[in-house]
Amino acid sequence: MKLKRILGASALVVAMSASLAQAKDTLSIGYVDGWSDSVATTFVAAEIIKQKLGYDVKPTALGAGIMWQGVATGKLDMMLSAWLPGTHGEYIKKYGDDVVDYGANFNDAKIGLIVPDYVKAKTIDDLKTDKDFGTKITGIDAGAGVMTKTEQAIKDYDLKGFTLVASSGAGMTSQLDRAVSRKQEIAVTGWVPHWMFAKYTGENKLRFLDDPKNVYGGAEHVDSIGSKDLEKKAPDVAAFLKKFQWKDANEIGSVMLEIQNGAKPEEAAKKWVAANPDRVSEWAGK
Repeated sequence: MKLKRILGASALVVAMSASLAQAKDTLSIGYVDGWSDSVATTFVAAEIIKQKLGYDVKPTALGAGIMWQGVATGKLDMMLSAWLPGTHGEYIKKYGDDVVDYGANFNDAKIGLIVPDYVKAKTIDDLKTDKDFGTKITGIDAGAGVMTKTEQAIKDYDLKGFTLVASSGAGMTSQLDRAVSRKQEIAVTGWVPHWMFAKYTGENKLRFLDDPKNVYGGAEHVDSIGSKDLEKKAPDVAAFLKKFQWKDANEIGSVMLEIQNGAKPEEAAKKWVAANPDRVSEWAGK
């Protein structure tokens, strides 16, 4: 009888522990679907938070402005796609007092105009004198930070007659792929980290056009931003965000390229987490 009581008590403790684990809140993470780095970072973090910290996680695709607003108002618990200090400078000015910055999850981020290495132009100013180059710059979604900066670059570099064509992340890379396959000159709005740098190699490798006027700013960092309530709601998640940081573009690039090649973000994230237990342990402490 005594043994039965002990076993019964043990079973009750296990059941209570399971119940408490199940009682953890569902957390929401905002991300921008057209940004490959945003997708990769968000789904890897979500998988770690689910596996190691025991929360249900709901990634939600939004535009950049709505994403910031959602975290600032508490409708979203976090986002991992804050490009600072330049690209999202206006957002941090507007919402900075209403969010918590947990630090960079990626350093040495950069935006600008990107060309295949066979393009003659070396600087943005060179586009005016490169006779093989047309007058179109292929962009992403209107309103993105890199689009605003490119509109400014067209003015500052006096690129008369040049047109910035809005598209999407997928549309931009599709145009880039078509141009590279035909060895046509092209300039696209882009950024690091991005899977396209892992895809194109050799004479097709990509590079930024030099920006002597510094329109696009210098190196940036991508930060993890939480709502004011996150620390109280999920202190272990807040602690994770403080540690979560990619080593370099190659580390995150492997996830981005996996997704680009057809894997679902959830599956690519699970595969990366399973293959990198030491990195996951560094971040989650488990």
